[in-house]
Order: sequence, then C-alpha cells, then structure tokens
Amino acid sequence: MAKRPMCLLCFLMVLSLGALELMGIPLISGNPLPLNVQEQIEAHPGSIICGEVEQYENTEFSQSVYLKKTYLIHQSKKFPIENVRIFLKKEEDLKPGMRILVKGTLKRVEGPANPGGFDSQQYYACRHIYYFMKNAVLQKKTAVYSGYRQLLLEIKESCRQILKEAAGKDAPVFCAMTLGDKQELDPETQMRYQLAGIIHILAISGLHISILGMGLYNLLKKMGLGIWPAGIFSLGVMLQYGIMTGGSVSTMRAVTMFLIAMGARITGRIYDMMSALSVTAMMILVESPAYLLDSGFLLSFGCVLGMGLAAEKICALAGAEKKWTKALVSPIALQLVTLPVMLKFFGEVSIAGFILNLLVLPSVGVVLTGGMAALLLGILSIPAAKLVILPARVLLLFYEYLCSLAGRSGWSTWIGGEPETWQILVYYGFLITVLFMGQYIKEQLRKKKAVCEETELAEERAEAGCRKLYAIRITAGIFLAVGILILGYHPAGSLKVICLDVGQGDGILVETPEDHHFLIDGGSSSQSEPGRYCLLPALKSQGISWLDGIFISHTDQDHINGVKELLEYMGKGLTTIRAGYLILPAWAERPDAWRELAEAAKTAGVKVMTAGKGDELPCGKVSFSVLWPEKNATGKDVNEEAMVMELSFGDFQMLFTGDIGADTEKKLLAVGGLEDVDCLKVGHHGSRYSTTEAFLEKIKPEVAIISCSLTNTYGHPSPETVERLKEAGSQVEYTMKNGAITVETDGKKLKIGRFRKD
Repeated sequence: MAKRPMCLLCFLMVLSLGALELMGIPLISGNPLPLNVQEQIEAHPGSIICGEVEQYENTEFSQSVYLKKTYLIHQSKKFPIENVRIFLKKEEDLKPGMRILVKGTLKRVEGPANPGGFDSQQYYACRHIYYFMKNAVLQKKTAVYSGYRQLLLEIKESCRQILKEAAGKDAPVFCAMTLGDKQELDPETQMRYQLAGIIHILAISGLHISILGMGLYNLLKKMGLGIWPAGIFSLGVMLQYGIMTGGSVSTMRAVTMFLIAMGARITGRIYDMMSALSVTAMMILVESPAYLLDSGFLLSFGCVLGMGLAAEKICALAGAEKKWTKALVSPIALQLVTLPVMLKFFGEVSIAGFILNLLVLPSVGVVLTGGMAALLLGILSIPAAKLVILPARVLLLFYEYLCSLAGRSGWSTWIGGEPETWQILVYYGFLITVLFMGQYIKEQLRKKKAVCEETELAEERAEAGCRKLYAIRITAGIFLAVGILILGYHPAGSLKVICLDVGQGDGILVETPEDHHFLIDGGSSSQSEPGRYCLLPALKSQGISWLDGIFISHTDQDHINGVKELLEYMGKGLTTIRAGYLILPAWAERPDAWRELAEAAKTAGVKVMTAGKGDELPCGKVSFSVLWPEKNATGKDVNEEAMVMELSFGDFQMLFTGDIGADTEKKLLAVGGLEDVDCLKVGHHGSRYSTTEAFLEKIKPEVAIISCSLTNTYGHPSPETVERLKEAGSQVEYTMKNGAITVETDGKKLKIGRFRKD
C-alpha cells in the first residue's frame, strides 16, 4: 500500500468507520438522526412534513415520492429528518425540485423479519432515508421546480417508449440494461438470470459505462475532435447518463472511475485502477457510510478488486499464462473475492455463472450497443430502430436459452447458506494467504529466465524451484478448498424449529439434528408473494437445498400460497431447491386448492402423500405423530379438520395445531393421546375461539408461539387467548413483534431466539 497512498487512506477510513460503530456512533447502521428528533417523530407520527421532490414513481396502489431536505413541522418548530419516502393516497402532478407540504403517518423503516430477508433499513439508510410516510395527503406545493431534472425524467420516459416500440416483449430487459429501469422487468426473468449467474448484465455497471463512455470518446476522436474536447464531452455525457439512470451505487462507482480514467487520459497521467477504486470508495462512503454494509456496494467494489488485485495472482497460481487461459481463470478470481458477500446476502452462488459468463460477456457489448443504437435511431424512425435492435434481441433469446438450461439442472447454484462473521474472516484469511502465494509464484516466474542458465547446477536449481512452486500451488488449492468448506459449514446436532414471520399466516421450518429439513405450511394473506420474499430467502440463508417433506395443515391461502409459489418455481426451474414429499391432510372430499397444490407438486417432481390420525413419520431421532384429522374426515370444514401434529425429539415435544378451534380441541381431549408439550404453535393465529382453557390444562406448554400480522383485521391475537396462555404458565412469543421465532433444543434444554431484538 506504500506505493498506493489512496488505498492506504481508504483502508484507514473503513477501519475508522468500524471503530465509530463499535463506539456507539451509528454511521454505518442504525438511525443517526439526533435522539431528540427521533423522540419527536415517535411522539407525533402524524405531523406535517415539508421537503423537496427528488423523484417519484407510480405504483399499483399509490404514488411513491422521494423527498430530500425534509423537516418535520410541529408547533411552528422545524426538525430536520434528512430524506423521506412518502406514499400519496392519490396521484398528484409533481415535478422534481418542487417543495411540497404533506400530512400522513411517519413510520420508521424496518429491518428484516426473517433469516435471509431483504434489509430495507440498511438499503434506505444508504440513501439517508430513515422514515416512510404512509397514507400521505398533499397539503401544498410550489410552482417552482427543476427544469433540468424534469428534462432528464422526460428524456428517460421518451427512451422507455422508444424501446417499448422497438424491442416489443424484450423492452423491459433493454430498459434495465440501458436506463437502469427495472419497474416492468418480469420477476421470473430476474430469477432466471440470477440462477444462471448473469443478473449483473441487467444493471448499469462498469462494463456498461466503459462500453458507452469509451465508445463515445473513440467515436468523437474519429470524427476529428481532439483529446480534450472529446474527453470533456464524454465526461459530461456519462455524468448526466449516471444521474438519469438513477444513480445506483454500481453506477456511481462505474461513472466515477470512468471520470478518473478519462481525466488521466486528458491530462496525460497514468491511470491506476486500484487508486481510482479507493478514491471512488472514499467519495461514496463520505457521502453515506451506510454503504459499507450494502450488498450492491460490496459486490460492485468486490468485482473490481477481483479483477484488479486477485486475478493476476490467481492466474499465476493456475499457470494461466496465455491470453485465453487468463480469460478462463480471471472470472474465478472475481468469484472467490465476492463469494462471502454473495452467501451473506443471498445464501447462494451460481456455479453455472462460471461457465455462462464466458459465453455471455463477450456479446454483452453487442446487446448494449444495439439498445443504444435503437434509442438514437428511434428518435427519427421506429422501423429503423426495430431493425438495428434485432441482433441484440437474437442474443437475448440465446441468453434465455442458457438460463433455462441452468434452471433445469440441479447443480447450477450452490446454496451454502448465510455464513457467520468468523467464517467470513477465516475465509478471507485463507484467500489473502493464497494471494500472497500467487504473488510469490509470479515473482519467481519473472526470475526464471535468469536462473535457467546452461549449467548442470542451474538446471538442478531450476528443477528444485519447479518442485517448490508445484508444492505451493497444491497448498494454495488446499487452502482455498478448506476456506470454502469453512464458509459453508453449518453445525448440526440440535433440533431447530423456525416460525417465520409471514404476516397473517403460518410458515414453519424444521431442521433435524441429522440435517433433514421440513416445511410446515407457508402462506400469508397480508404479504404478497410469500414464497419468493419469505420462504425462498429463509431456505437459502439456512443452506437448505433439499426439503424432505412439506406438511400442509389445511388449504386456506394464508397457509399454502407461499408453498404453491415454491412448487411452481421448482417446476419452472427458477430455483435449485427441491423437495421429496408433499404431505396433505387425508380428506375424503378434496377442495380445489388441495388438488391444485397436488398438481403443482407433481409438476415439480415432488411425490404427494396423505396423512391422518395415527400416522407416524419417523426421521432419525425426530418423529412426527399425526393426531388429527380422522381418516374418514370429509374435508368440508378445512379449519376444524386441519392436520394436527406432534414433533418429538428426546424429551422435547412440540404441538402444531393449524387453525383448529374449540370443537376439535374437545374431540382431541376426548380421544386421548395428548400430553404435556414443551412448545405450542398456537392455533388459528391466536383466535379467541381456539386454545381453550381445558386444552391448555392438558398440554401445559412452556412456550407458546403466535404467528399473525400486526395490522390484521381479525383481532388476532385475542387478548383472552393471550391471557389464557399466561395463566397456564406459558411464555408467549409473537412473530408480529419479534420477527421469526426460533426454538432450538438438544432434546432436553430449550433455547428461544428472536430475529428482531428490539
């Protein structure tokens, strides 16, 4: 670092930010607003705020507006609260730069509620947004606005319309690649590209900026402009392009490094990638330190580190000296640097991406150039735009074919799970050691010609040197393998039951000591796409690629719609997670939802079986006993004839009661078989009509877990039910308050974990 002072300065800055965080100064995570401001907001959430419109977008249910330079107004006093995202009840005619006065309910941006969940709190903290305002009503607005920013929005909208006409169904992909606009991008397309490891081509990145920026610069040079005019014009255009496309962290990084590179070219200075990267990182972190924990920041900078710092050393270790071998090995270096980041935030890494990127990256420039050419020609002629974008659309078909191949294979991703901090540190320790080995080999290869003199002694030394280098390479390979194994290591030996926070619904994940995995229900009536946004991330974060069984208590949508999504993803090849069995209640009359679920399972290659009272499902040291429904149950009342199960492991018992009510509880008490349990998954989300006093007197649960939404309209959990649980001596846990609740036991001792600590 002595030769690169900017790198040293950046390293010290990162250490300083970490030290301040440990000292209780929340610059990286948390809410850095003054405590008196936070208290004022909490005390008066319905107060009026005033701010400047930065950008806006129309959603399906409301108009979303980002305000900057915002302050809270209360009793003629102003409290600065930085930026706020508001959701207007009705669409308003707004323009960037307008100052508006709005009234609504301020609510702190929440963090994730489940393992693997998206961290909205950290994402918005990077943008200095710590509060949302829901149900906002516009009170006043100024007539003055920013003509320049409005012009950029109008240009972007015109470009979007041109691409829609020129590219047809492929327009959303071209909008994402050229405009940074993913609003209309099909979620399944995103999932396919992510599974194939080529999702990065859909974001504005260094590759895009270098192709467009350097392409423009070289074009201007060929047109006769000198270095200075061509360089300055290219700089200006790319800067505006970065602003217009939304200013994501990857875009900011790419544009800033392009500006530095172009500045070096104009002034005749030498461009150093690592120094430019360090300067860019410091500029971004000074403006918003929270980016230090942002996945986009870490991946964007990690990719450049992989190319600029690790690639050469990994190539030396692999003996990749020729250009084509370096092209094969360099992407591996990039993956090795970003591997812990991918697992930490997504729980999986695309193995297919190692191969597919070799096929895709050389042609991305054609797709991007085709999209940009269509934008320019579309101003004059849409038919000409359709013609020029055609080769790019053919390449997109090729990409989709590659994605479908990856989706159909079971090996396209490694679901390694979310590693602990110590695992990440150990892995990077191994990787840094390997890079030092690569640097040593690189230096030895430089000296090879000097050593290889035509003497017998020199030949012996050269042979001994080759053996030494070979040993170093073998050792480096072992270090990398051990590092990766440590990164994916998940200790077993205990039983874990994770009651996920799915809002108004149920979703329970069971992990046995022998590393078998089961899902009990999975649905929500208050959250959209619970399969995609809750079940999949939770499974990936736990490193689960195989579910031994999926139990369905009954077929209400708040118990099954997420499971149905999951099965459909399996059937369409949108995930490499697979399942062995779908276990449904043994009903004589099977409602449409039951049959649809069974059909989705068969399409996904999952076997369907039924279970009723008396069935035992052993799995190693853990067993599931089905207590209800009766084998001759009609299935007409899906709640009262829901599947009731008892899980046993050593001295530990847990009861899962679905949505049964008092009637079924009486029947269970009458037929016998119930006994004391350590943990109860409370029936029907804490409804007043279930979990009766007599039922609790029989099972005497030490811990009771209630899964429901904080804003549900059913009054769940009922105060009467909660009171009955407390009187029975139960420790009551709520997903709506603490997020996912984890019950962990070795068969004797019981430990409760809350995902949200506050």
